[in-house]
Amino acid sequence: MKKILNIENLRKIYHTKRGEIPAVEDFSFSLLEDEFVSIVGPSGCGKSTILSILCGLEEKSGGVIDLPDQRTVGYMLQQDCLFEWKTILENCLLGLEIRKELTEENKQYVLDLLETYGLKDFIHSYPSNLSGGMRQRVALIRTLATKPDILLLDEPFSALDYQTRLAVSDDVYQIIKKEHKSAIMVTHDLAEAISMSDRVIILSSRPAVVKNIHEIKMTNRSTPIENRKCKEFSEYYDLIWKEIDFHV
Repeated sequence: MKKILNIENLRKIYHTKRGEIPAVEDFSFSLLEDEFVSIVGPSGCGKSTILSILCGLEEKSGGVIDLPDQRTVGYMLQQDCLFEWKTILENCLLGLEIRKELTEENKQYVLDLLETYGLKDFIHSYPSNLSGGMRQRVALIRTLATKPDILLLDEPFSALDYQTRLAVSDDVYQIIKKEHKSAIMVTHDLAEAISMSDRVIILSSRPAVVKNIHEIKMTNRSTPIENRKCKEFSEYYDLIWKEIDFHV
């Protein structure tokens, strides 16, 4: 498969009154077309910092980020960040308005996404009328509206209860695959990472370096919920758990 993102020796250092604090050190990785990758590691190790750099919210301190063929990136935050005073359709069109790309063609693309993923009847509703799972679907469609090639997902299900989290992770995964997007997800949930990903990157404690990258191969690979039933799932879980420096 074709590489659509290449990262070499990425570094991030924060400068404070007490001196320099290294957050990310020598992070190298390539993302392939239609690939879903998760980044896991101990709390505070720099996972979200990497996503912030990739989407341009933070400056890197060193290294190279190469997006061949002018590929674009979309960022889905931990919270859905929907504007409560705007309708679902208005929320989904917001990115296009900001980028001055709100054409009839792009609006129809968003309407088609809302219809395809079960939100057609709610386009004139407000976020407060939607369940947590539906709000996350809206947030994803808002991110897809600008047609990014790569989706960055920062703990996208952390605000949901366990049952809803399982169902929404299935929804989001299937939408991403159906729309042929590549994705990088940061998560603390190992089961989530293993069940959704083609590869899992394990980071060390801060400053983050890549400890290992596991290619996830499942027998009869399917949706995230079904993947948790595969015989390889528990093997990957035990293996990755032992490699992460969790401190309780």
